[in-house]
Amino acid sequence: MLAKLALEDGTVFTGRAIGAVGEVFGEVVFNTSLTGYQEILTDPSYTGQIVTMTYPHIGNYGVNPDDAESSRPRAEGFIIRHLVRQPSNPRATQALDEYLKAHRIPGIEGIDTRALVRRLRVRGAMTGVLSSVDLDDASLVAKARSAPNIVGRDLVRQVVPQESAEWSQGGLHPLTHEGLRIAERGSEPTILQPPSATRHLHVAALDYGMKWNIPRYLVQAGCRVTIVPGTASADDVLALRPDGVFLSNGPGDPNLALTPSPPSASCWISACRCSASVWVTSYWGWPAARAPSR
Repeated sequence: MLAKLALEDGTVFTGRAIGAVGEVFGEVVFNTSLTGYQEILTDPSYTGQIVTMTYPHIGNYGVNPDDAESSRPRAEGFIIRHLVRQPSNPRATQALDEYLKAHRIPGIEGIDTRALVRRLRVRGAMTGVLSSVDLDDASLVAKARSAPNIVGRDLVRQVVPQESAEWSQGGLHPLTHEGLRIAERGSEPTILQPPSATRHLHVAALDYGMKWNIPRYLVQAGCRVTIVPGTASADDVLALRPDGVFLSNGPGDPNLALTPSPPSASCWISACRCSASVWVTSYWGWPAARAPSR
């Protein structure tokens, strides 16, 4: 079955449909990772985007529940050069094409992903339409030009959890742990040797579209983690009496995300009066800071 990708600048790519039959729009972006396509598909920060993989062969090792970064795929669509339909991996529970179909994610293969990536690098991310139901070039370009731009869309509210919950899925997967052990051989140990303490430091992780590997790493480092919706107020967070506060990244336009924006890093640090170092991210452009250990 044919599928087409149309960009708002009028460029149209024709390839073969993979995954679900349908039509989606979104900001067309690319990722240069050689592996990790399941983690990319399930990363909530890709909500509202159609993801292009630059590595040509995707699907080699299938998919499995352990490698997911959220409860389901979040990308709107998937663009690859070549789909491997028969995975070779004892951990695989499903082929990538079956996984996309099961979660109603349309995709396209067989296009010149190098040409697409070059265009995106030169002109920047563009809105696009990926379709296996409408194959008329003019119609698809018109849809891409009239589709909502990701700038101005508050996508965070689509991915934040409904309520706070203690992270109960443990730390890093044994394979990740082994990979880090090998990588750190001969160097100063970091994540593999959690700091000794009489208690686990309690981290309140504000979830604006956080992938699951973040709480896994925090647990691996010796923390107790409570996942808090990004919609929570400062009073809600401070009622948990955390030792530290972590602000995650997330999808969409940070200028609109959960307006008004959360308190600055210095406000959190002052309010928490933490007994341990406090780190907050600056993904959204909010100030990042570190509180001194006490």
